[in-house]
Amino acid sequence: MSIQEIQDEIVSEFKVLGDDRESTIFYIMELGGSLEAFPESERKEQNIIKGCQSKVWLIADEEDGKVHYQADSNTDITKGLISLLIRVLDRQKPEAILSANLDFIDRIGMGNIIGSQRSNGLAAMIKQMKLYALAFQTKQNA
Repeated sequence: MSIQEIQDEIVSEFKVLGDDRESTIFYIMELGGSLEAFPESERKEQNIIKGCQSKVWLIADEEDGKVHYQADSNTDITKGLISLLIRVLDRQKPEAILSANLDFIDRIGMGNIIGSQRSNGLAAMIKQMKLYALAFQTKQNA
């Protein structure tokens, strides 16, 4: 699926919840449970995303020209947020990640749900994911 198709799918899922903020937060927290197990050996300072209130570890590698992300967090809501980003960007080509307009965040009203501190953290997560994509794209073009 393309990045846009995955985003449209997420928007449809969140529409079912309507304006029920509590259900939406619970759903986001539940999504964190779908993350691939994060390697204990990678829980180190260099893999922590700077700018997040919670601890978020993120690593990436390249498989068949596509970026594969793994992440974890010490809070359920943040783990859910990073799981949404991974769902959208994982196993996509670096160019697609770099040019992606992650409009699903606004379309599901995430800013109203998570507040400004977590919004800053979400922006930091996106930035780090795009930096990994840029590094892999640069390596591919070398």
